[in-house]
Amino acid sequence: MLSKKTKYGIKALAFIASREDKKPVQTSEIAKSENISLKFLESILLSLRKSGFLGSKKGKGGGYYLIQEPEKIKMTSVVRVLEGPIAMVPCVSLNYYEKCDDCPDEATCSVHALMIQVRDSTLNVLGGNTLYDLARVKKKAQSD
Repeated sequence: MLSKKTKYGIKALAFIASREDKKPVQTSEIAKSENISLKFLESILLSLRKSGFLGSKKGKGGGYYLIQEPEKIKMTSVVRVLEGPIAMVPCVSLNYYEKCDDCPDEATCSVHALMIQVRDSTLNVLGGNTLYDLARVKKKAQSD
């Protein structure tokens, strides 16, 4: 299950990306618009800044802004930063592989085979969507 941290991080990024003016957005504005606790959102945005998705500006007219173009930010990257591994079990993870203690042979493990399919499907969906795609959905909802 997707954590609230990841869910809110995606919502915040989509909010920032959907802005026409590209000016920095204050955390309080994002929190109010997306119904996210301000304190929780501050820690999420800090993680996204440290990971290179966002920049920040202090003072009047300050806030958070995208460093990269939304078209270049794949959802796989965002989820990995906020959530960690995409795979549901470590023995099928591409970036965080670990052998399962309770499994003598991955080649004959039915869970392993199923989880590879789940991982690949998830990677296909997340890799096929960018922040630009999510921002378009956000913009459309705002204009309706």
